[in-house]
Amino acid sequence: MRCACREGILMVRAGSDREHSSLALLVALIIVGLAVLGFVWYGVSSEVLQRQWQDLTGRPSGSMSFRFLLQPTMAAIAATYDGIRDAKLGRSPYFWTIINDAEKRAGRLREGLVSTARIMLLGMVMDVIYQLKELGTFYPGEAIIIALTLAFVPYLLLRGPVERIAQWWLNRPSNGEAP
Repeated sequence: MRCACREGILMVRAGSDREHSSLALLVALIIVGLAVLGFVWYGVSSEVLQRQWQDLTGRPSGSMSFRFLLQPTMAAIAATYDGIRDAKLGRSPYFWTIINDAEKRAGRLREGLVSTARIMLLGMVMDVIYQLKELGTFYPGEAIIIALTLAFVPYLLLRGPVERIAQWWLNRPSNGEAP
């Protein structure tokens, strides 16, 4: 009975992991699709880059500015959860592994995409709403930049330090032990 319950829980978790992986794949496909769409619609020129810079710098002070706190906070929560899990498993810091270990790079980036997929999808949807409301049009490249900047970059930067702090916390001597 106990094994059956454990297996049931594992099966539920495996289904959940598949759903998260499917969502991550969907987000990756949306990003690629938006990048192609943006390139086809607008191309790449100095005028496009200048407009993007002006549009992007105006977002934090415009309407829907709450997302500039919401999305990085959600990414920080995800990074904290994954960083603590990394510390318990004795894994190397996330960003350091991505930079220095070519064999593990793709797998670790996939982990980050799976962890931040919902946040990035939310960010893209909110940016589409913002663009249509404030700019009166849609720039796919800007939606990608905002989603990655507000969701994936904070996750990328925080997961490793959280892992190191958690590792220190887990390995510190208890009150009665000598250091």
